[in-house]
Amino acid sequence: MIATALTLLMVLIGLSIPVGAALGVLGLTLDPMFSMLPLSRALGEISWSANNEFLLVAIPLFILLGEILLRAGLAERMYQSMSLWLSWLPGGLMHANIGASTLFSATSGSSVATSATVGTVAIPQIKKHGYNEPLFLGSLAAGGTLGILIPPSINLVLYGVLTNSSVPKLYLAGIIPGFLLALLFILTIVIACVIKPQWGGKNIHASWNERLRSLVNLLPPLGIFFLVVGSIYAGLATPTEAAALGVSGALVLAACYRRLTWGMLREAVEGTMRSTAMIMLIVIAASFLNFVMSATGLTNAITDFIGGLGLSPAMMLLVLVAFYLVLGCFMETLSMMITTIPIVAPVMIGLGFDPIWLGIMIIILVEAALITPPVGMNLFVVQSLRKSGSMNAVIIGALPFVAAMALMLLLLALFPGIALWMPNTFG
Repeated sequence: MIATALTLLMVLIGLSIPVGAALGVLGLTLDPMFSMLPLSRALGEISWSANNEFLLVAIPLFILLGEILLRAGLAERMYQSMSLWLSWLPGGLMHANIGASTLFSATSGSSVATSATVGTVAIPQIKKHGYNEPLFLGSLAAGGTLGILIPPSINLVLYGVLTNSSVPKLYLAGIIPGFLLALLFILTIVIACVIKPQWGGKNIHASWNERLRSLVNLLPPLGIFFLVVGSIYAGLATPTEAAALGVSGALVLAACYRRLTWGMLREAVEGTMRSTAMIMLIVIAASFLNFVMSATGLTNAITDFIGGLGLSPAMMLLVLVAFYLVLGCFMETLSMMITTIPIVAPVMIGLGFDPIWLGIMIIILVEAALITPPVGMNLFVVQSLRKSGSMNAVIIGALPFVAAMALMLLLLALFPGIALWMPNTFG
């Protein structure tokens, strides 16, 4: 049964069927094969239940927040400020890619939106300043992955829903690992450009007066971050309500920048509707697939198989890392989380792993899936912004940052307090 399900899933994905549709087709195929009852008749109820989760309302709100900030010109101002502060490091504007992505991640819970937003501003700088193109593109793809780790994060909301974990604690747990991973990305660029100085492009100089004046451009994203995250921990708002506050703040910023028009709002809402529809299709299809797997005994069979391996917690952690790294090469991140977490999380938590810590580990593994071929979404986003050139350049440039993520996973495994200190102290 397990082999049949995995084979069908790989075939459907290999046929380039959209992931949401592939998961739904797999559920409808397994139903008559292994169930005595017509489970497909429960599809309507499952669709309603999957959509009738209050916490999931935060998803379209966070997407809308990112869409408004993108069209308000916030990314360009952030990038200019970061370029003045970080361009003195070996690698120049590549550090601005990471810095701007980090800040934008603190206002938008989407990795794809982060890569697209910062990449639109940054890519024209490659030829202008003579940067090594693969490494520059890789920094954009990797920087974008921070959008699902640094709060507010859509993926952390989904993990909280799937495991019944506290989203505020998950948000606290993601802050230190998120900024530490950004520093590891910067260190990766520094090492590469120290070894190959020609990769770092032309030196960019800025006076302290210019840097200090540019700080005003960093205040809006920080304000949105504290509005959203601060309202949660001050007990003033739930994550969903905080997302709505963030949208309100973004509208105020757009008005201040004279970008708030009916046309801009229409584009932002249309972009939000497209992204939300895609996400909810995956949620519904994966929920139905999980229902079929549970009803046919496939979930229990997988759990029993894993438990029967008799592996130690440390070995199980290594298996988990390998499992997600391999699966990430073939599945889109949201569908991967929704399909696997209901099976993986109970096993790992039963072995004594903290569910909040486990969530951060899984999110970083999911981040790696965003920049590993052949289905790395951020790779496709960055490539689409280039308009020309080979996809291989983006893939090669992203590989050093996958190594940085592996180092981050090792640090979290050795020092769980990196993720747990803030939720244990302030949660």
